[in-house]
Amino acid sequence: MYVRIFTIFAAVLVLAACSTTDEDAAGMAGADREGISSGPLDEIYQGQAAGLEQGPAPGTQADLVGNVGDRVFFATDSYDLGSEARLTLESQAAWLAQHQSLTITVEGHADERGTREYNLALGERRANAVRNYLTALGVNAGRVNVVSYGKERPAVPGANDTAWSQNRRGVTKIN
Repeated sequence: MYVRIFTIFAAVLVLAACSTTDEDAAGMAGADREGISSGPLDEIYQGQAAGLEQGPAPGTQADLVGNVGDRVFFATDSYDLGSEARLTLESQAAWLAQHQSLTITVEGHADERGTREYNLALGERRANAVRNYLTALGVNAGRVNVVSYGKERPAVPGANDTAWSQNRRGVTKIN
């Protein structure tokens, strides 16, 4: 009987010690936190609180992904660029014109259907289609490398139309 009461009492004490009041949380969120050092995330959050836009550094992969888009998609068994893919690549070419010192690698990917060899060849044709379009838009061919991963690196796991459509892609990566 005493053991049960003692156990309940101990559990209540532990839970009470772990709780945080609204005042404690407000004090921790304030700028005058004594004994707590400021880290890089604090600077980002303080910049956002001050109304400063904090985005990815220009010329980085995050900048490409966030402001332009790093991938285009293909139809089944195709390496033809659709109108949406061409628009994305036109934006990439303009972005690359602003960042002349960067080199890129275009990754060609396929969905899981088909043999490994077939998908590697299809991925290479897709990567080359992206490279050729970028160079036609004025990007120096020496800045663009290609690699095929075939079906080896799916972006979305699964054996359905949704997953397959996301895995048939060409991805631009900053070197």
